[in-house]
Amino acid sequence: MSDATAGPMTDLDFAVAAYTEDGNWTVTPLVLRGEPDLSTLVSALRRYAGEAGVLGMVSVDEDFFVLVRVFGSHARFLISDVTAATEWPLARQVVDELDIPLDDDDDEQVPAGDLTIVADLGMSAMDLGALCDDVDLLPEEMLEEVAETLGFGNQFHDAIEAVG
Repeated sequence: MSDATAGPMTDLDFAVAAYTEDGNWTVTPLVLRGEPDLSTLVSALRRYAGEAGVLGMVSVDEDFFVLVRVFGSHARFLISDVTAATEWPLARQVVDELDIPLDDDDDEQVPAGDLTIVADLGMSAMDLGALCDDVDLLPEEMLEEVAETLGFGNQFHDAIEAVG
């Protein structure tokens, strides 16, 4: 059976790409087969040519999220919780890409990477950092808040419903 909907192959909750064309947001599910890999994710995002680049939003096992913003050959990254790198290959790849030393004894949930990743789109680094610090929210809820703030909440919701 080669049907991609036969069942989940990873603990990926969802992955979507969001970008603007003529000032309008488009959000589309990303098809990532097997265990999510950072280079595969960045390559998948490069297929979309938004006016301000393309924003990848990935949620893994209701544990953490990754934001990737690709513009041309440049990519910027944010992970909601560096401690996820001790358990998840994708998280480890992001932490390695950011060149952040990982302390296996540190269990404090903290974001890492570029908190200004969406500042020019409407969400300040301070607001994004505060959102990442809210331990009561699931990664999906955090990304939903980012989408709402940036102006594509409905499209985001429709895209993750299409995945689920």
